[in-house]
Amino acid sequence: MGFIRSLTYTGRDDRAFDEEKRMPAMTLPKHMKAIEIAQPGEPEVLVVTQRPLPELAQGEILVKVAAAGVNRPDVLQRRGQYAPPPGASDIPGLEIAGEVVAVGAGVQHYAIGDRVCALIAGGGYAEYCKVHESNALPVPKGFSLVEAAAIPETFFTVWVNVFQRGHLKAGETVLIHGGTSGIGTVATLLAKAFCARVMTTVGSEEKRQASLALGADVAINYRTEDFVEQTLQATNGKGAEVIVDLIAGDYLAKNYQAAAMDGRIVQIGTQNGVVKELNLMPMLIKRLTHTGSTLRARSVEDKAQIAADLQQKVWPLLERGALKPQIFKTFPLEQAAAAHALMESSAHIGKIMLTQ
Repeated sequence: MGFIRSLTYTGRDDRAFDEEKRMPAMTLPKHMKAIEIAQPGEPEVLVVTQRPLPELAQGEILVKVAAAGVNRPDVLQRRGQYAPPPGASDIPGLEIAGEVVAVGAGVQHYAIGDRVCALIAGGGYAEYCKVHESNALPVPKGFSLVEAAAIPETFFTVWVNVFQRGHLKAGETVLIHGGTSGIGTVATLLAKAFCARVMTTVGSEEKRQASLALGADVAINYRTEDFVEQTLQATNGKGAEVIVDLIAGDYLAKNYQAAAMDGRIVQIGTQNGVVKELNLMPMLIKRLTHTGSTLRARSVEDKAQIAADLQQKVWPLLERGALKPQIFKTFPLEQAAAAHALMESSAHIGKIMLTQ
């Protein structure tokens, strides 16, 4: 009965309101449907299973999941290359949206029935998911729950890396690799919203046109063009002040060539693996900053600060229709394997979602 005890709700002064809101709005089941990784491997290792409902700790809310995003870290976890941080669920899934159905002790900001989207360290591919209330945000006005579920992972990641670590400013040029990925589309939208010039790299003419339609000023097909040459040409030889890279490998040296003096290169992925040799002299000559980060293992407090920034600076743009995540395709939760296969094909433009 530990789960029932965790539903005590003590975050409000009005006792009558507390009593009403601390109890589940419905009779919650003891078990839920979820997707687990049977063993490291190809998409078919994602299987439907039954799991106990999560038990709530101090400050946590339980969300009945309507939709969850599919992201590259989920694929890496499935392959056995990206273990969940200590204490996180082994169920994949890093972003969700849905309705609050229970609240833990000390919850201050959400009540049963509220619609939220949230960044989580794991557990999204399930019917129910727990999250610390500080890592949840209200669903933006006018957004469906599927659209809201497409926000947290990419928007948190882009905000941290492009604006907090990359320090992108109005009037600067940002080069975004993987311009039609979930990260790339959001980075394009946010950079344009904050008055930067956007260049992207993509892998086909169809994706080049899609990136331009999304707002990129220049989109480079890396299969037919040299992105270093094109970046320098488009900036009159100056280079890009900020480069957002999910690729690594041989892109590292090329990024140094394409960067402007005092440029900032933000590493948020390593799809092409590591590079064995790298000449650091261009970094020294150009006074470059090469930084990087992962989001999943950050503390609840760190993620809360990012959430607060987003609610203050980005949520108004979402609610007035200036920004909206690009959703490519949705799959039922039971078809998580098909969603992963699509993700690995790189045929998508925007987000891939799972729905209940």
